[in-house]
Amino acid sequence: MMFDRHGRRKIFSHSMTVLSGLAVVVILVPLVAVIYEAVVQGGAAFSVTFFTQRPANPCFAHPGIACPLGGVYTPIEGTLELIGLASLVAVPIGIGAAVFTVEYGRNRAIARVISTTADVLSGVPSILAGIFAFTLFLQFDKAIVNSTLDGSLALTVLMIPIVTRTCEEALRTVPESVREAALALGISRWKISVRIVLVTALPGVVTGVLLSVARAAGEAAPLLFTIGNGCLHPLQGIDQQGCALPLWIYWGATSATTNWYTLAWGAALLLILMVLAISITSRLVLNRTVRRMRGG
Repeated sequence: MMFDRHGRRKIFSHSMTVLSGLAVVVILVPLVAVIYEAVVQGGAAFSVTFFTQRPANPCFAHPGIACPLGGVYTPIEGTLELIGLASLVAVPIGIGAAVFTVEYGRNRAIARVISTTADVLSGVPSILAGIFAFTLFLQFDKAIVNSTLDGSLALTVLMIPIVTRTCEEALRTVPESVREAALALGISRWKISVRIVLVTALPGVVTGVLLSVARAAGEAAPLLFTIGNGCLHPLQGIDQQGCALPLWIYWGATSATTNWYTLAWGAALLLILMVLAISITSRLVLNRTVRRMRGG
C-alpha cells in the first residue's frame, strides 16, 4: 500500500508519540515500584517515636517476642548537621565562583577553567569525595577523622560544582541591558554584580542550592568511611562520630535484624519524601523564574 508524503509523516509522528509514551512508562515503572515498596515497607515504622527516639539495639523477632523499634532521630539530626555545615561552605564558594565566571571572567581562560572543573567534578563518583575528605583529615588532623566534620567536607565537594554551574546559568539569564543601565547610572561593578544581577537571578540561584542539597542529602557512599558510626547514641559534636539517613539505610538494610530492617525502610521513605519536597520546591522556584523572564 502506497502512502503519500503527508501520510508517511503522520505515521512517523504517531510512531514517535507511541515510542515516547513507552519511554515514559519505562521510566515511571521502576520509580513507582520503589516508592510503592518504600510506602508499604516503611509506612509501618512511621509514628511519633520514629521521629523522637534513637534506633533501638538490633533484635530478631520471634513468636511471642516483639523487638523494640526505636526511631531515626539521630540520623535525622546528623543529616541536618551535615547538610548545614556543607552548605555553609559550598554555597558561598559556588555562588562566588559563578559570579566571577559570568561577571568578571568573560572571555578569560580562568573562567573556562572554572566551568570545566565544575563539570568534571559533577561527574566524579561520590565515593571519591569521601576518599578525599578522609585522606585530607588523616594527613592534617587525625583527631577528627570519622566525624561529622569529615563527612560534611565530602558533601561540600559534591555540592560546590552543582551550585557553581546552576548559578552560572541563572546569572546568564539576566539581560545585558540591566548591567548597562546600572553602569550608565554610575554604579560600581561589584554593586551591580551583588545587588542587581545576583538579586535578579535569585530564584535560579535558590534552585541550584536546593538541587545541590537534594544531591548531598541522599549520598551514602562518601559517608561510609568519613562519618563513623554514631547512630545508637546521642551526637556529641561535629568533631565526633555522626550519623545520616542514607548511612542508616545502608546499615539497617544489611543488618538482617528485624527492627533495624524496618527502620531502614522507614528512613528510606522519609528520605524519599525529603528529596521529593526539595525537588518540588526547586521546580516551583524555577517556574517562577521562567514566568518572570517571560513577563508573566
